[in-house]
Amino acid sequence: MRAVVCNAFNGPEELHVGEIEEPKPAADEILIDVHAASVSFMDCLLVSGQYQMRPQTPFVPGTEGAGIVVAVGDKVTKFRPGDRVACGNWTGGLAERMVAKERKSVLLPPDVDFEPAATIGHIYGTAHYALVEGARAQPGETVFITGAAGGVGLAAVDLARHLGLRVIAGVGSDDKAALVRGYGACEVINYSREDLRARINSATNKEGVDICFDNVGGTVFEQMARLMKWGGRLMPIGFTSGQIPSLPMNLPLLKNYSIVGLFAAAWAEKFPEPAARMHETLMEWFAEGKIRPHIDRVLPLDEVKQAMRAVADRTVQGRIVLKIR
Repeated sequence: MRAVVCNAFNGPEELHVGEIEEPKPAADEILIDVHAASVSFMDCLLVSGQYQMRPQTPFVPGTEGAGIVVAVGDKVTKFRPGDRVACGNWTGGLAERMVAKERKSVLLPPDVDFEPAATIGHIYGTAHYALVEGARAQPGETVFITGAAGGVGLAAVDLARHLGLRVIAGVGSDDKAALVRGYGACEVINYSREDLRARINSATNKEGVDICFDNVGGTVFEQMARLMKWGGRLMPIGFTSGQIPSLPMNLPLLKNYSIVGLFAAAWAEKFPEPAARMHETLMEWFAEGKIRPHIDRVLPLDEVKQAMRAVADRTVQGRIVLKIR
């Protein structure tokens, strides 16, 4: 079968599309014909050797796909061949066929297409886990979301709107402002050229934000550590700036705010049943029009380098999807 292959951790430029042996499902896994797969920032880090885990090479990158079940393991009870599903795995998505755990897969409602379905699990799953489980967000609270036009950031904006939060979106360029406003942000701050402290103080009457959903890290996180509301929740989600920040611990002490680390994939591994229920809920919300995953562009599998380059350069708004079949 055709697949994107990573032979060494040298980045997207050395990926190639080749023929490899088809995977076989374990007892608790399903095998699917992949019709669409999303490309994430995690994929870029993984093939560059910059992620916290390193699969054995050669491997097929890709954490998320959607397609049709062709075989199931002996212990699988929820799915059967012919089912339309979306599924996730640490690797394997950028191929004509992939395997995934039964607990990491979800049935698609009849009217849900493969392309958007292939984007929902990771980005909306992260946003839901952060806002609902981590922050215990309440309607009317103010959330500041950094990297707000990216995949996870835009999903957080969309989901926060659905949950009744007041959304302040942080972006790195002006061309991203219209998109995040369209998804529900009432304020947009370009922290590459605006004074973040002054804008947050203006937007919150100097009270600070209840929740900070930070995808960027670096100096943005360090500034937000001084702009939290009493009893707030400061959440490191990722570090797309490439800088992992440090924090003087007198800052959360003075305002009694919490620092809540969020690694949704690790939570899903540790608590598979609530994670599976969450993914089923998200797919239902999408089918009902309550959330709206945004696809920046759809590319063929052979253009995987272009896709990953765009993600790494942070020029993508929402998600890039590779059409496999």
